Amino acid sequence: MIRFLELRIGDRRMLRLIAKWLKAGVLEEGRITKVEAGTPQGAVISPLLANIYLHYVFDLWAQRWRQREARGKLMIIRYADDIVVGFQQVDDAKRFHADMQARLARFALALHAEKTRLIEFGKYAAEHRAGRGERRPETFNFLGFTHVCAERSDGGLLLCRYSQRDRMRATLRDIRDELKRRWHYPIAEQGQWLRKVVAGYFAYHAVPTNIHALNSFRQHVAWLWMRRLRRRSQTSRMTWARFNRICNHWLPPARILHPYPQQRFAVNHPR
Repeated sequence: MIRFLELRIGDRRMLRLIAKWLKAGVLEEGRITKVEAGTPQGAVISPLLANIYLHYVFDLWAQRWRQREARGKLMIIRYADDIVVGFQQVDDAKRFHADMQARLARFALALHAEKTRLIEFGKYAAEHRAGRGERRPETFNFLGFTHVCAERSDGGLLLCRYSQRDRMRATLRDIRDELKRRWHYPIAEQGQWLRKVVAGYFAYHAVPTNIHALNSFRQHVAWLWMRRLRRRSQTSRMTWARFNRICNHWLPPARILHPYPQQRFAVNHPR
């Protein structure tokens, strides 16, 4: 890590400070545990150091592999330690997978056994799998979305993105627990908080083809809120008609906020 940083930083004082940070250890229940490898868990500098490390360990190596070893087209997307690589040739995918394992092992890293896999995905995946008598193409999760192969009306490929169900359930559990804590707050105060929560969720998840997941999330939030309001009193008069007016006032409607990827690409690359 220090050798990589020396390629980018000339100030020796800054390098000494980062070296101390790497050796700071972890404080748990009043006990300090020394860490000989990795970056401090939860430290603000850890994501930055991890990205620098992976830049030299993976990014530069993958670009060289693309130029020297790949026989077909190759697409690489990395966000922090989450990576998706697309290949035109199956042989390229198998060789890249083996070479990547060897490359990471040289730097004390390893691929996650349960999350790393080779799948057939793309325009002709459904046709090829149907010809072999297999089911529809597999899906994969990336950055909170489940990516699915679908078909457009003109027969082309449509990449559908849906919010991951497990993460949505985890978010709804957090909202339920927070509503319990805010049980007896005024309705307006609860509504202001829920508006921010739902708007924040939509700001990330409101991508094309994900409208059903957005509607489902909003409906579940409304149901949790309705249940909590009715249980505030044994003589609650919160009817669905009254609650729907409150819900429509405070909770933003589900709608797509992000453009399709090709539209965003056309803006960034007008040619």
